Amino acid sequence: MMNPFRWKQMVFLMMASFIILTPYQTYENPGVKAENDDLGNEIRTILMDEDLDGALAGVSIRSAETGEVIYEHDADIRLKPASNMKLLTGAAAMEVLGPDYTFTTEILADGDIKGKKLHGDLYIQGKGDPTLMEKDFVTMARSLKEKGIREVKGDLVADDTWYDDIRLSEDIAWNDETNYTGAQISALTVSPNEDYDAGTVIVAAYPSDTIGEPAEIKVTPENDYVEIVNQTTTVPSDQSKDISIKRKHETNQIVIEGTIPVDGSRSRSWIAVSEPTGLALNLFHKALENEGIKVKGKEVVDGQTPEAAEVVLSKESIPLEKLFIPFMKISNNGHAEVLLKEMGKVVHDEGSWDKGLEVVEDFLNDSGVDADTMRLRDGSGMSHVNMVPANEISNLLYQVKEKEWFPAYWNSLPVAGNGERFVGGTLRYRMNDTAAEDNVRAKTGSLTGVTSLSGYVTSAGGEELIFSIVLNNYLGSVKDIEDEIAVTLAEYEQNSEE
Repeated sequence: MMNPFRWKQMVFLMMASFIILTPYQTYENPGVKAENDDLGNEIRTILMDEDLDGALAGVSIRSAETGEVIYEHDADIRLKPASNMKLLTGAAAMEVLGPDYTFTTEILADGDIKGKKLHGDLYIQGKGDPTLMEKDFVTMARSLKEKGIREVKGDLVADDTWYDDIRLSEDIAWNDETNYTGAQISALTVSPNEDYDAGTVIVAAYPSDTIGEPAEIKVTPENDYVEIVNQTTTVPSDQSKDISIKRKHETNQIVIEGTIPVDGSRSRSWIAVSEPTGLALNLFHKALENEGIKVKGKEVVDGQTPEAAEVVLSKESIPLEKLFIPFMKISNNGHAEVLLKEMGKVVHDEGSWDKGLEVVEDFLNDSGVDADTMRLRDGSGMSHVNMVPANEISNLLYQVKEKEWFPAYWNSLPVAGNGERFVGGTLRYRMNDTAAEDNVRAKTGSLTGVTSLSGYVTSAGGEELIFSIVLNNYLGSVKDIEDEIAVTLAEYEQNSEE
């Protein structure tokens, strides 16, 4: 059976044979080499799709062996890259921090330990670890108990001063602030599960056994930091589910409202909390209490550890190489911003967006990528103000191939059509049953009116290719156009007579 992408291309080619020049073609870059006319014609045909009318398309195809551009279309025009920005941030982090880099969280005591009592304050100092979970606070509390501590006479203090106190990058939209994709960044934070969406809680609504009763609400991790307002109703099984889970801005009040059928499935949302340092402190305090360790003083969420404080215990995160799996495979925005601030802290002793972006730009320029032609505003690509040409993305992917850390970087990219979540990632349901399946390794990106796909593919002729596709200002959905181009590259076999 003919590949549906190929059939669509043939129809367009037949239509194009009657057209001398279309308005869209007038913007074609003269970057197609003669020996690749067939490939260029196929991609040009795909880009004639009416769904791209009024849109911008940056496409860059390179040889992975030589770095030579073998096809380009508007590839030097600055476009919004969405999460393809993570390719830049991730490469810089691998270079500056290294694949073995870990984040440290420390527990420190400011005072003397006499008998079973700490006569002073107990500090938990975060240094950026986005993988801390509730179970880690339990382990810390048990370790303190094993050291003989049963009471803290002073305060329990959270120290997140490793980074600055700016929680959101400057271009985060108002309606993204309570969404897990726009979670606040803190040097001391906690994740609800092993996706490591730091600074969020998972709120799930389950139907009650009794019609007319409110739904049962479960929050992960359980905490006293967020306030749940349950305005739901369990309805008969023949009625529809309509559940809304939202946090009120500038509060930690999460409102759940709507209806859920008595035999219906749960509704679940990841909600970003306000001031995630406080959530981490709340969970640590609860863990201490559960281990029988009393805190006589108060919780302090904006403290700074004194120099005289002594480290009682510390925890190391998983290495960066392992963090890159959830970061890149499922496109974790928070990880990108943490890495940006961490690079700023390590290189310039300032954990800020400005200093982190400075590190990324220096890395790009040192690597032969033209950062001066870009505008970079965050690490994740959430900003609609980021502007990066497709040619510079493909150039980056070529330049990093010889880096020692490249295998870890390459391994973190989503794999087309591979159904395993932490292998296929954001490409696990795309390009199935095509030549791109288990072949294309690429980073996806998506914002309103923006989609991108950049990575690596082996052609049918055995040639390793690098590609970057960045589409902006379209209406509807055009991800199938990205897929058509990627599949075309996977199927391409250069004519031996050329």
